[in-house]
Amino acid sequence: MSDEEIIRQRLLIDGDGLGDDRRINQLLKSFLKWSNSPDNNNALYTTILAQLAEIEFTQNKSRLVSAMRQEELKNYEQLSNEIEDEIEKAKKSIETTKQELQNAKQIRKNRIEYDVLAKVINEQPDRKETNAKLETLKNELGTLKEKSEQLEYKLEMRRKQFHVLISSIHSLQSMLDESDEEIMDVSLENYEDADVSMSPKDIE
Repeated sequence: MSDEEIIRQRLLIDGDGLGDDRRINQLLKSFLKWSNSPDNNNALYTTILAQLAEIEFTQNKSRLVSAMRQEELKNYEQLSNEIEDEIEKAKKSIETTKQELQNAKQIRKNRIEYDVLAKVINEQPDRKETNAKLETLKNELGTLKEKSEQLEYKLEMRRKQFHVLISSIHSLQSMLDESDEEIMDVSLENYEDADVSMSPKDIE
């Protein structure tokens, strides 16, 4: 038998390891000795009573220790349950905090996007001002269109006048050419008539 098995067996026999088996054996020996004694041995009787008191005290002590251990075990179980509850609460709190942190990040992101969008909108001109500028541009465009139409009309009139002028010049040129031809014909006829009417004597 190994030392470990011997110690385990002794603990099983000895109860809490307080020497109960030794005390009981001593009590039995004392009782047998006292009962077999021919005369009443008061000293041995007193020893037996002391041993009984010691055994009873040890038993009560063992009961108290056992009760205390049971109470401590209950306290440990209760404490363990409380710790588990606190752990579960901590887990839920962590999950809630994570969700709140995620929501806070999303809110911050939305706020940043809103600020950027608001800045872009503020940099854009006011709608009323934009409409006024568009109306002004429309008026200016209408004025320019009207001026362009007037210029086109004047240009067309100038073209027609120029065409009439060119036609008149051509007509006048034709008339001048015809007049020159008539003048030349008349001059030539007069010259021929004068030449015929002159005598040789006149020529000499």
